[in-house]
Amino acid sequence: MARRRRRFSGSLPLERFLILIVIAIIIGISAGLLLPQISETVGGITGQYQASGGAADALNRLTVADGSKPASQYRRDAFGFREYDPDGNGCDSRNDTLARDLKNVTYRNAERCKVESGTLDDPYTGRTIQFRRGATTSTAVQIDHVVALNDAWRSGASTWNTHKRYEFANDPYNLLAVDGPTNEDKGDANAADWLPPNKQYDCAYVARQIGVKSKYGLSVTSREKTAMLKVLHDCPSQPLPTQ
Repeated sequence: MARRRRRFSGSLPLERFLILIVIAIIIGISAGLLLPQISETVGGITGQYQASGGAADALNRLTVADGSKPASQYRRDAFGFREYDPDGNGCDSRNDTLARDLKNVTYRNAERCKVESGTLDDPYTGRTIQFRRGATTSTAVQIDHVVALNDAWRSGASTWNTHKRYEFANDPYNLLAVDGPTNEDKGDANAADWLPPNKQYDCAYVARQIGVKSKYGLSVTSREKTAMLKVLHDCPSQPLPTQ
């Protein structure tokens, strides 16, 4: 009997260990589900999602729409990027944006449309990038739609006519020359899922997104609005960009 008791008692630590593992897994899963909600609730109580200034005021006027479905399937070509010349200077939107955002610009043609080279102080990474036009070099600098075309589609542009979509896609207010790989990393994400690696640019970036959505009557999701307010909380009195 004593020998049996020793074997039985010796198995208890293993059984307790397995039970503890199961409990830890359950706690981990529960924490993963609850902590984001708790964090957001605590953030609201502590004022983490309160902000002031022109950008915050404009954000609070935007329509919040969760779960709404676009009127039709997204098509990038419906926006006509680089097919519309809003300022009538004969240059497409990519080259206009490069000419505006780069320094020491040189041109390939006499019409001063095709930007050949220049220097970009990239707002998204804080790096300085030397741009030179070429089959393997042009993508080093890309033109970002600050409010991505697909995001615009989801938040109202699916109901627009062609002219309004073309205006939106080629509006200098919504275009920035930026680091190519970083632009690709952003994809069509809104502020809830992506912010620039250069944290010093977050306030200006979010303010411009709000400005674009205000200008075109686009909506935000509740997650997107919360993320924007969190950014603006750290930059009191952040204005909307004027151009």
